[in-house]
Amino acid sequence: MTDRALVVVRAGALTTVQDLGRPGHAHLGVPRSGALDGPAAALANRLVGNPPEAAVLETTLTGCAVRARSTVTVAVTGAPGPVTVDGRPAAWAAPVRVPAGAVLDVGPAVSGVRAYVAVAGGVAVEPVLGSRSTDLLSGLGPALLTDGTVLPLGAARTPSTRATTALHARVPHTPPGVLARVDVAPQPAPPAELLLRVTLGPREDWFTPAAVRAFTTRAYRVSPASNRIGLRTEGPALERAAAGELPSEGMVLGAVQVPPDGRPVVFLADHPTTGGYPVIAVVHPADLPAAAQAVPGTPVRFLAVRRR
Repeated sequence: MTDRALVVVRAGALTTVQDLGRPGHAHLGVPRSGALDGPAAALANRLVGNPPEAAVLETTLTGCAVRARSTVTVAVTGAPGPVTVDGRPAAWAAPVRVPAGAVLDVGPAVSGVRAYVAVAGGVAVEPVLGSRSTDLLSGLGPALLTDGTVLPLGAARTPSTRATTALHARVPHTPPGVLARVDVAPQPAPPAELLLRVTLGPREDWFTPAAVRAFTTRAYRVSPASNRIGLRTEGPALERAAAGELPSEGMVLGAVQVPPDGRPVVFLADHPTTGGYPVIAVVHPADLPAAAQAVPGTPVRFLAVRRR
């Protein structure tokens, strides 16, 4: 029987299993979770022939290395960086065949923060509440990867003979170790400046007019304290107009919460489902993948595009 699994050789700084997440459970206190850079994860899955919901590996800054127990097809997207198979350079953002026993090494990110490793068949760890995602806040899903972790894989899709023949007829000179591309798509570069479109509210009235103006006109920076829960910022502190604290209320993906230090925090996939600090605005969902790739020190600007 074929042993379809990966063995973690180098776990890296923070590597997790992620898929589309587990939306719809906020009433139970369960965050959505899922890949922070959804488009990059979706492209990796598409390159190896997986459905969009297949689980991938999400690395952070330093990459990871895994050994294939059987021959597999992989693709690495997201933050660009070196990719090798048994020490030999391999393609980035393209399907690559990794022989049984070989080590796929995804090196440190050259730019950006998070890379995505898709394997044909998907990472087949046990789902929790319908998702295989690791949630750092609630602890649901598989544990953070450590050296020696064994990750089972699902069955890879097999293309039809007709499709395979046509593919080879179109691409006759495929380099060794690289599969003929059945799909390509441009990937945006990690942002040099992070521009986040926001809808002001629901609690902008908790801040002075000067603070709201500073929020939408002054520059912030991505803080090194950022993580999958939230993108923390450094910059002008926002002064409150209202004293006291709010009762806890529901929090959504992209909510910009302002804690007592006055520095905005953009809630990402593993954010808490409730909170008592005021939310000055909500980030447009299409801008959140770029936030996942913004390295510490990246300038951040909040652009108000619509008022409630």
